[in-house]
Amino acid sequence: MRGCVRLASRAMRFAMTTATAPIDALAAALAERPDMAGVRAEDIVPLADTGLAHWHARIGTTGRLARMPKQSQMRLGAAENLAYQAESFRAAEPSGHTPKLFDVVAPTAGLPLGALIVEAIDGRPPHLPDDLTAIAEALAALHRCPTDGAAAGLKRSANPLTAMLLEVRDQAEYLEPAELDPVAELDIRSELDKVFRQVERLSRPPRALISFDAHPGNFLIEAGGRAVLVDLDKMRLSSPGFDLAHATLYTSTTWDPNTSAELTEADTAAFYAAWEAAMGEAAAAHRPFLEITRRLMWLWSVTWCAKWQVLSGDAAKDAEAVEANAEDWSEAKSEPKLIAHVAARVADYLAPATIAKVRRTLVLKG
Repeated sequence: MRGCVRLASRAMRFAMTTATAPIDALAAALAERPDMAGVRAEDIVPLADTGLAHWHARIGTTGRLARMPKQSQMRLGAAENLAYQAESFRAAEPSGHTPKLFDVVAPTAGLPLGALIVEAIDGRPPHLPDDLTAIAEALAALHRCPTDGAAAGLKRSANPLTAMLLEVRDQAEYLEPAELDPVAELDIRSELDKVFRQVERLSRPPRALISFDAHPGNFLIEAGGRAVLVDLDKMRLSSPGFDLAHATLYTSTTWDPNTSAELTEADTAAFYAAWEAAMGEAAAAHRPFLEITRRLMWLWSVTWCAKWQVLSGDAAKDAEAVEANAEDWSEAKSEPKLIAHVAARVADYLAPATIAKVRRTLVLKG
C-alpha cells in the first residue's frame, strides 16, 4: 500500500502556485479577430477545472468555447500540439457527433500553448447505463469517418496492437518507481505478459478514426439524445476496440464524478451490441480484436496511473521545455480539488482488490 499512502498525502498537499486559465491573454488574442472584436475579458467565463489537459471557457454569447491546453498528452511542442488537435476536430466533424472547429489561436507569451475556438455544446453529462446506446452510436459514427483527407496527419501505425503494446510497456517503466503494492504490481505484470503472447498470435487489425479518450465523462448528451464527444486531442487511426473498452471499463466509467457508475456484464454486452448494430457490416472486421483491445486499454490505463503517480509531483515545465515537449503532469497545472480527485481515482485503480475485480471484466460475454 506504499503507493496509495503516498498518493493520499500528495492529495493533501495543495500547492499555492496552481495555474489558472489565462483569460486576459485569451481576450487579447481574440480582440485581434474581426468576429470577436467586441469580446472583453469579463465576457469570457471559465468553466470548472475538470481535466488535466485543458482549461475551458465560454466566450460571451457567441455560442463558442475556448479550449486552452495545459499540456500535450501526445508529447508535442506547443504549435505542433495545437495543429494536431485542430486536425483531429476536422477529421471527426463528418461523424456529426463532435463540436465544430471555428478558429485556432496561435501560442503567445501569455497563452503559451494557444487555444482552439470550438462550438459550445449544450448538454448534460451521460447517465449510465441509460445513455450507453447513444455513446455507442456516436463512436460508431466516428469509426466510420474517412481516414484520408483531414485525418491524413494523425498518429497511426502499421499494427495498432503492437503499437499499443509498446506504449503500455513504456508506461510500465513507472511501475517500480511508483512503489505499488507488490500484489498489484505482480498482477499488472502478469496481465502484460499474457497480452504480449496474445498479440504475437494475432493478425493485424483494420484501422479506423478513433478517439483514444472515450471515457463517458468526455461526452455530453443533448436534449434530443445525441451524444457529443467533446475531447479530441488524442485521436489517431487505430483499432475501434480501444474506444469501446475506454467507454466501459471500470477505470473509465468511474473516472469522472459526473458520470461515475459501475457497469454490469449485461450493460457492457448491450453497449458492444449497440455499437455493432450502428456499424453494420463493417463491425465484422473488428470483432476478432475487441477482447485484446479491451485488455490492452486497461493495461494502458493502469500503467498511466503509475506514470501519473510518479510525474505529478514534478515542477511545472519552463517555457523552453513547453516548446520542445508540452507533456506536463505536474500538480501545479490544475486546481487542488481536481488533483485530489485524480489521486483518489489512481489509488483505487492501483489497489490490488480493484485490479482483481477489473481483470474479471476483461473477458467479453454475451
